[in-house]
Amino acid sequence: MPPEDRWAYEKGLWAGGRQSVAGVDEAGRGPLAGPVVAAAVILPRDFRHEGIRDSKELTPKLREKYELLLKEVAPAWAVASATEREIEEVNILQATLLAMRRAVESLDPQPDCLLVDHVHIPGIRHPQWPITGGDRISASIAAASILAKVARDRVMEEYHERFPHYGFRNNKGYGTAGHRRAITLHGVCPAHRRTFRGVREHLG
Repeated sequence: MPPEDRWAYEKGLWAGGRQSVAGVDEAGRGPLAGPVVAAAVILPRDFRHEGIRDSKELTPKLREKYELLLKEVAPAWAVASATEREIEEVNILQATLLAMRRAVESLDPQPDCLLVDHVHIPGIRHPQWPITGGDRISASIAAASILAKVARDRVMEEYHERFPHYGFRNNKGYGTAGHRRAITLHGVCPAHRRTFRGVREHLG
């Protein structure tokens, strides 16, 4: 998608009188280990950068580069998470929504409205528009995807230092063949989501 087209949703909201639009996205719904992390970010209306796109399309070095840029230019940004234990208590969808709500509520100043990747966040007073595939077609959601991904990868780096058997530095908690073999060999560690298939069958 051409970079300018990624601003279509934001432009429509601005044209309708909205002054401040926040993009919201998450990272880490699918892994067997680690938290789910969400980010919310308000981009300046005059900001354009062709590199701001879905975090999955960027290398780790580019994500870190753009994270610094976004934190510098954004009028407001926030990152929040839901822990492995919260995921187990309320399920991954509800934990994702919880992390998103925490990120939005941490924005200062608060936005006029939200563009959210795929889901509707309950308990938020702002008007919001869920967009399926939003990280590919909205610059604000793409920016949030970058902040969330970088933040979560850092958590998994820390987990790798604490629990080196599982290869979290490389697999980021996803259920790769090597990660599953490590669970079979070494059992489950505190970073694992104990309600996820691939983990729960190894619990004593």
